[in-house]
Amino acid sequence: MLQHSRAGGRRRETHVKQDRQHRVPTADDVALLAGVSRSAVSRTFTEGASVAPATREKVVAAARSLGYRVNFLARSLSRQRTNLIGLVVSDLDNPFRAAMMDQIARRLIEEHYRPFVLPTATGGDTRHLIDMMVHYNVCGAIVTGDASPGEIAEACAAYGVPLTLINKPEVGPTVANVSMDMDKAGRLMAEELYAAGCRRIALAGQERQSYSIGRRRDSFLRHARRLGLDIVGDFRGPVQNYAGGVAAAEAFLAAGVTVDGVHCGNDYLALGFLDHLRRRAGLRVPEDLKVIGCDDIAEAGWLSYDLTTIRQDPVEVARSAVDCLIGQIDAPDRPSPSMPAAKIVDVTLVRRGSTGAAPSSRGK
Repeated sequence: MLQHSRAGGRRRETHVKQDRQHRVPTADDVALLAGVSRSAVSRTFTEGASVAPATREKVVAAARSLGYRVNFLARSLSRQRTNLIGLVVSDLDNPFRAAMMDQIARRLIEEHYRPFVLPTATGGDTRHLIDMMVHYNVCGAIVTGDASPGEIAEACAAYGVPLTLINKPEVGPTVANVSMDMDKAGRLMAEELYAAGCRRIALAGQERQSYSIGRRRDSFLRHARRLGLDIVGDFRGPVQNYAGGVAAAEAFLAAGVTVDGVHCGNDYLALGFLDHLRRRAGLRVPEDLKVIGCDDIAEAGWLSYDLTTIRQDPVEVARSAVDCLIGQIDAPDRPSPSMPAAKIVDVTLVRRGSTGAAPSSRGK
């Protein structure tokens, strides 16, 4: 009897494999091979569904034999919810932005959502991104980088797609905003340079507009005036990256100004600024001038840079952004008290050698 059962199972497997030789295996194929119902296969691959252990074992073995994989996209479409989250982002070469996107994707996966990245360029046409989100029936979107938030927010509102913006201006009461504490960041930068003995300050930044960097810069200037710091120059590269830092350093050296402190728009730009000063002019940091950045990217802590900076925690930013978005998805018709429209993420000073920190106090 046992031999007859095994022979029958082998015949079913041979028949099913021959039948699906040139097509993708389906749940019906798995059910036929396992000798169970189609609904048993569905329950086996549905989290939390009730299925007998022996049935589950047969279904999993049959699926493995056939190379069957659950089509989660098709399943979610049949339920009118894809669980897809569009991540609209630019400048993924920026170490902070890459780290933040990594954390956002991980957090979404933990919450059983499926992130997909929609890269964009500054000033680029976002209509194709909006079309893609609509065509894939996304259940939410997160925007960071320099994409136009207003245009995306308007389209998301029209199609009922929940939206969270990161380090962007507020665009309306239906959109959640998660931002670092930009005012505090500027204040800490000014106070750190002042405490390090700096009185004549140069700004190193970018020509391209950035909401968050601009807000931090405005706060820095306001607190610099309060402390009596003298701003003696504003030197800019095209964008806020390494090459932009090199260009800002070239402009600074060409101007021939004397300063004892430099405010850099972000860490990524500061790396290029520091390298160019050292290589082209032989300037020493912190002996000849002190430098501060913002973001606390991993490279800022490398011994070759040892850069004092303002830390915005990418893990906390990601957690806040995803929680705000899920709050909107779960309660689309009413605001949740635990998911405010604007979430401010705290920042801290990370003091290192570029402002003269002693070895014992670096990184504190």
